[in-house]
Amino acid sequence: MGVTIGIDVGGSTTKIVEMFGRDLLSKCIVKAADPVTSAFGALGRLIDENNLKISDIDQVNITGVGASFPAGPLLGIKTVAVTEFLATGLGGLFLSEMNNAVVVSMGTGTAYLNASYDAVRHIIGSGVGGGTILGLCNAVLNVDNPMRLSEMASAGDINNVDLSIGDITKSEIPGLPMHITASNFGKVADDLSKEDKAIGIFNLVYQSIGTMAVLAARSVGLKDIVFTGQLTTLKQCKQVFDTFSALYEVNFIIPEDAVYATAIGACLSQEGN
Repeated sequence: MGVTIGIDVGGSTTKIVEMFGRDLLSKCIVKAADPVTSAFGALGRLIDENNLKISDIDQVNITGVGASFPAGPLLGIKTVAVTEFLATGLGGLFLSEMNNAVVVSMGTGTAYLNASYDAVRHIIGSGVGGGTILGLCNAVLNVDNPMRLSEMASAGDINNVDLSIGDITKSEIPGLPMHITASNFGKVADDLSKEDKAIGIFNLVYQSIGTMAVLAARSVGLKDIVFTGQLTTLKQCKQVFDTFSALYEVNFIIPEDAVYATAIGACLSQEGN
């Protein structure tokens, strides 16, 4: 019995993992604008870095927005296309060690899934995601590098940007702490710094994703919410989600290797086998 390779072909990055059964053996990320180049490049790199032979690989399971572009077997290896929502749901459950949870895929936009090992169902989707952060920051700040944006945001002060409950009332509102946001960008002034604008954009996007995650979980009677995707790697993610977890009494989970969830789920899928 050989290993299975899972490939998540995205618009700008491709994530690839090597698994033997349920053991994660290796992983890497390749950046390329062309999905065919990205898929072949990722597979070649993984094979080279881990001293694999073609004969060591039983199957390649491929998913993601670019999965339809490579035609036929990759490097002559049996290649099977896996539904992206199924792969993301299974990967989120595997990484979080949950049997049933809402799995949130934060990509260019955001997808909310009711995931169990019996079935993965799409609850709802949103156009607010990583693409929103990059688009707004590019338009407002002329910066489109996510890590640089995150560094800028770390130096910003959200109190200069967002209007809080405490800014609009002196009386406590049951269930709503005074520091909770009443209006994103509700306190903006003409002299707002680039750093403040950056943290305001991050806060707007993560709060929007978090709010929809809570509503999605309530709609299916769950409290465990697993987040996956590239946006989980930025420090602002945990900062915002920790507040939401406590406020709405839900369990926001950002597992290790959340970036690779969809590639891992592709490996675990039985589609096409």
